[in-house]
Amino acid sequence: MPQRVLRFKIRQDGVVEETVEGIVGQACYQLTEKLESALGNVEQTELTSEAYICPEEQSQFIQEQIKLH
Repeated sequence: MPQRVLRFKIRQDGVVEETVEGIVGQACYQLTEKLESALGNVEQTELTSEAYICPEEQSQFIQEQIKLH
């Protein structure tokens, strides 16, 4: 199972930047939904390339990630 990482950067102006790594497809929304509602309004969302991977491609993606490490 690939490592799943949530990174938060809190800027001096109070804006929180959140990055999700290691989760392919739209599952990152489910993971961050409760956190984002607790933090406040989401002003902007930028999807990473991992978010556009279809679930069928997930196993191939994971295998490629394992080979790289």
